[in-house]
Amino acid sequence: MLPLNDPMPLIALLEPIDAFVQATNNRNLNELVATFGDDALVNDQLDDYWGKREIEIWAARDVIGERLTLSVVHTRQHHDHVILITNVDGTFDKRGLPDPLVLTFYFSVMDEKITQLIILRNRSGT
Repeated sequence: MLPLNDPMPLIALLEPIDAFVQATNNRNLNELVATFGDDALVNDQLDDYWGKREIEIWAARDVIGERLTLSVVHTRQHHDHVILITNVDGTFDKRGLPDPLVLTFYFSVMDEKITQLIILRNRSGT
């Protein structure tokens, strides 16, 4: 149940995030980049990518290029942010990684666009 004081309902926050997951799984670079605001920030494993051009380069190389697939395990809202716990697969080098590889995606959304995405491999997995 959502707290009554949350200014934006979860369903409104999830629309661009769902589009992000679908574009990733469908390997559609244009739709993936379109989910982001013009001045968005992606931080993937401690590397920053600012703005759509850098995000497009990152997505082409590290998302579409590695044929990532995301299987959402858990969704949680924290104020105007959405946290997805996902099992991630793809063609990337998996040596030394757990199976399944669980990554946490921390999304910030404004005006139906992703404005910030931070991707981490948390120790807790939750």
